[in-house]
Amino acid sequence: MRQIMPLHAQIILHGLAHKTLTLGKLISFCAVSACGDLCYAHQVFDEIPEPNRYMYNSLIRGYSTSDDPARAFFMYRDMTCSGICPNEFTFPFVLKACTSISAYLEGVSVHVQVIKLGFGCQVVVQNALVGFYFGCGSIGCARKMFNEIADRTLVSWNSMISAYSKTGGYEDAFLLFWEMRGLGVEPDDFTFVSLLSVCSQKCDVKLGSLLHSYIQITGIKVDIYVQNALLDMYASFGHLHTAQAVFDRITEKNVVSWTSMVSAYAKSGLIEPAKKLFDQTPLKNVVCYNSMIACYVQEGCFKEAMDLFRDLCKLKLVPDEITLVSVLSACCQLDDLDMGKKIHDYIRSDIMTPSITLCNALIDMYAKCGSVETALGVFLEMREKNMVSWNVMIGGLALHGCGSKAVELFENMTAGRLCPDQITFTGLLSACCHSGLVDVGRYYFDSMSTIHRVPRQVEHYACMIDLLARGGLFGEAIKLIGAMPMRPDAIVWGALLGACRIHGNIEVGKQILKQVLELEPHSGGLYVLISNMYSEAQRWKDVKNIRKLMEDHGIKKDRAISFIEVEGRVHKKNG
Repeated sequence: MRQIMPLHAQIILHGLAHKTLTLGKLISFCAVSACGDLCYAHQVFDEIPEPNRYMYNSLIRGYSTSDDPARAFFMYRDMTCSGICPNEFTFPFVLKACTSISAYLEGVSVHVQVIKLGFGCQVVVQNALVGFYFGCGSIGCARKMFNEIADRTLVSWNSMISAYSKTGGYEDAFLLFWEMRGLGVEPDDFTFVSLLSVCSQKCDVKLGSLLHSYIQITGIKVDIYVQNALLDMYASFGHLHTAQAVFDRITEKNVVSWTSMVSAYAKSGLIEPAKKLFDQTPLKNVVCYNSMIACYVQEGCFKEAMDLFRDLCKLKLVPDEITLVSVLSACCQLDDLDMGKKIHDYIRSDIMTPSITLCNALIDMYAKCGSVETALGVFLEMREKNMVSWNVMIGGLALHGCGSKAVELFENMTAGRLCPDQITFTGLLSACCHSGLVDVGRYYFDSMSTIHRVPRQVEHYACMIDLLARGGLFGEAIKLIGAMPMRPDAIVWGALLGACRIHGNIEVGKQILKQVLELEPHSGGLYVLISNMYSEAQRWKDVKNIRKLMEDHGIKKDRAISFIEVEGRVHKKNG
């Protein structure tokens, strides 16, 4: 633009400001060129008494790809109101703008104008109509429009194949591909990317491999986008060996190639090869960091995840919501409330409308790091809540023994006509258990099947048995175990055993001891629980027998892990 503005000044000085051809070229450059200025183009346009169609088309094209595509439609409307007839170069960009702003009715009105003015047989306009109808979610109209194209170009075929690919039309996409090949139309890179994408979505490795073979046999030269699509397809199937082979054959790898391979190993939980590739990646972006951070969190390497997040921040890369959700999950496990608060501050200042998923992660972090009131504050501030939001908050209140508050929240949830699920009831019954709300717990346990039609799972029985046993109702708890439709697991027996320790009920404890040890014979925690129960009852001979049993079976007490934060970094020590 530094050269254009002086040039514009020269046009004015030499008396050429009334030359429509000269001004049209100036507007076109400013509106369409990557180094132009759309606002400047519009200012020049506004000074012209009678702008022509070429000038209007240039501005419509510029606005259709700008941050304000709606203005392209307004320019089109002004153009027609001025008595200037649009042509085949006008309609594609107007329709593109309508697609961007989901203006279906306006787009249909443009289609009517296309037919009225006789441009309905222009293939470039027909292709634009296919893209418009697909972009607005009307796949049937898009296919009807495609069928009406007499002389289909490669763009026509690709538009329709892409439409099916993005909407999951698996069979239709490939049927079009075979039809296209039968008519002698050669596919290009765009065709293959769409087809490989649909193979990934449908997890059809066989068809994806056949398409790969077709590319190799025909000797078609493909670009980096197709190579990356092949890599991503094999990676999504978990075929790491083939994905690695495709990766190795890419001569000019870009950041997507490296990131796809890192993600492939990360999703499979293979930390070492993922980290090795991550370290070799020349230019890392946020997506690459996200893959590695998520891998660390998934595999329980929370400290490593936090260290990598700090490296990301040092490089001045901007974390996205995926980054923050993973890091908040690591904060939960490390009990790192300070870092969690810093992330919350960042969200407040830099993310205008955080997603429900990110808000849920914040609630979970505050609840698990001991700040349940702050968690509740975040929950109440949320404009939109999903099932996970309610479940996380009810679970957080349960964790802190806020039984009455959890019950109140559950009632608010059902009053809003949101149906609870199995996770909801696990949190609710756990809340009743931690607060000793026996009668309330009984009511909600019964209401699961009678009112809400939610099938009871073993964890619901475990919560209820724990609630009854903690209340000293051992008879009722044992009766409920006998009525379970599934076999009691170690968690059920462990809950009963824990209550036996609380109440010093050695007799019931001895009865369930055999059941527990049969289910989890190598669980050090259960042996310690039994040993403590005998110790508190001063039955030292039984304590000695339990310890000997542990030694005979090579069972060791689980080692404790301590975390300490020094200068913003969390350090772990095994006790």
